[in-house]
Amino acid sequence: MTLDMNRRDFMKTASAATAAGLLAVNSVEAADKLVPIVDPHQHLWDLKLLKLPWLSGDNVQSINRDFLMKDYLEATKNVNVVKTVFMEVNVEESYQEKEADWVIEMCKADDNPMAGAVIGGYPHSDKFPDYVKKYAKNDYIKGIRTVLHDPDRKKGLCLEPKFVENIQLLGELGLSFDLCMRPDELLDGVKLAEKCPKTRFVVDHCGNMSVTSKDKKLRKKWRQGIKAAAGMENMVCKISGIIVTADKDWKASDLATNMSFCMDKFGEDRAYFAGDWPVCRLKATFEQWVNALKEITKDKSPGFRRKLFHDNAVKFYGLS
Repeated sequence: MTLDMNRRDFMKTASAATAAGLLAVNSVEAADKLVPIVDPHQHLWDLKLLKLPWLSGDNVQSINRDFLMKDYLEATKNVNVVKTVFMEVNVEESYQEKEADWVIEMCKADDNPMAGAVIGGYPHSDKFPDYVKKYAKNDYIKGIRTVLHDPDRKKGLCLEPKFVENIQLLGELGLSFDLCMRPDELLDGVKLAEKCPKTRFVVDHCGNMSVTSKDKKLRKKWRQGIKAAAGMENMVCKISGIIVTADKDWKASDLATNMSFCMDKFGEDRAYFAGDWPVCRLKATFEQWVNALKEITKDKSPGFRRKLFHDNAVKFYGLS
């Protein structure tokens, strides 16, 4: 009788413990879904309005169509995105003003989460100062980007005198500059940041190092670049983008090495999540990407994750 009673007591205790454990897990998962997300790398394009030459590439035909705000809202409906910052989509230069004007109108509207924009611009152009001054006083405009890894952008372009002078101008105007460049050129980005101490820089997509690359020399240069960038007070890092370099049947662990390296080097106050949708759709949905980063950071503190997914971007872009 005593043995039976002990067994029953044991089973009750075990069942209660299991239920409590499941409740705890479910509570963590529920809390995870409630974490507010700021997406500071929101791509949208209307091909009736804008011209994106890079969409002619064979490897991007699955995203060679319109991606509008309604599509973004559908893609993010389960992940609690509360604010976004538009990221320029590498339009042909003659379409940059159209793009900027288009997204400013979306920022003004109250039916979507867009709260700011990083617009396209060519700092190597003589027209750049007049162009950027036109938009600098608009509170929605947060910064400028030009994609430096395009085939027609030679290595070292960002260190040419005109480019440097125009990036210094961004600092004077209170605007940031996104460094979207080849992984072995990050040290050039650091040199640019040294020449422009009043300008804030963002390393896009963890420095664009492929998660599948076996090139040890390239990885060494990338690591050196990330370490040097992390040592600059005027540089931060977006944890984003490299999912498109993963294998088709990728796992969160495939992305972890690059992303953890960047988060560890930049620290919890200077690294933040970014969506890169719809480009991320080449390998993952928005929700899959968010969940992968949550899996990678599951052992981090709630405070770390709150900064990563929300607070750091709010602070950097001055989002109310």
